Amino acid sequence: MITFNRRQTMGLLGAAATTGLATPALSQNRPIVVGALRFTSHSASFIAAERAYFEQAGLDVELRFFQAAQPMAVAIASGDVDYAVTAMSGGLISLANRGAIRVIGGALSEEPGIDGQKILASDAAFQGGMTSPAQMGGKKFGISTAGSSFHYVGSRIAQAEGIELSFTPLQKVGAIIGALKSGQIDAWSIVPHIAKPLAGSGDVHIIGNVSDYLPNYQVTTVFTSTENATNEQEQTADFIKAFSMGAADYNATMIDGAGGQEGMDEMVDLIHKYVYTDRERDRAAPSIINGTMRINEGARMNTASLQDQLSWFQSEDLVDADITLDTIVDPSYVETYTA
Repeated sequence: MITFNRRQTMGLLGAAATTGLATPALSQNRPIVVGALRFTSHSASFIAAERAYFEQAGLDVELRFFQAAQPMAVAIASGDVDYAVTAMSGGLISLANRGAIRVIGGALSEEPGIDGQKILASDAAFQGGMTSPAQMGGKKFGISTAGSSFHYVGSRIAQAEGIELSFTPLQKVGAIIGALKSGQIDAWSIVPHIAKPLAGSGDVHIIGNVSDYLPNYQVTTVFTSTENATNEQEQTADFIKAFSMGAADYNATMIDGAGGQEGMDEMVDLIHKYVYTDRERDRAAPSIINGTMRINEGARMNTASLQDQLSWFQSEDLVDADITLDTIVDPSYVETYTA
């Protein structure tokens, strides 16, 4: 196993915690860094921080923000970040194969009956007749990098429709948005809190749903360093518990309607501290609400979806063919399921 530099010294080794957060296993105020994107889909971390669930777990959390998934995986491997939520990517798989990181839970997921990720078309492509995913053949599909989740989703759509796509790597979400609005690329897929406002601008059109092609897709995962997963079991278990409490609050309020309008308004206020911070609250609220998708309760992990993603990366020669899911996933912290 490759050795990576660590920001912190190794803590007390112990069995994974099985009780609540009232008596965290680790010493109080243990500093950790949690990586995140400024997406509504990362709300479980925001809620756990704002409602002191991390603090109750004995964790002094610094949220550190990134603009793409790949740099976050590298930061976990180097020890600059302790825990993070991101999509499966070729970079993440390769780092796991080198013994650097482990997926320990599930986060955002597609779920039947809940409005999920959208497939988008530029106005130029739409006016030219590309009004459904079946008509994307030969078109330019925006991705951050080769081996990203955008690449996986676009390829699976193309396979289902029997078409070929041209993938255009643009590194960052902001660059993809700009290219789509200007017609430099023809299509993209993204979570609804970004997709719906773009469609409302008139420069972009929604032409399909990712869930029609990838039902029960495990969109993002919770992951950490192999060192944390193996040697910091109590800390990792406490992190998962606090994160899961944030996810439960989010689902109850934004999906199940607990607390009514007042509860939703309070949750939107909380999320707005991290998402769409450049907008006034009233302008940000519709986009935050539009972004509502289920975050896995208890950080449950859909291993069937993760296996499908791994198999695709291998079929595209983006990762080694002999990597198994066991190399990537540590299932000891959460419930796993197949769907």
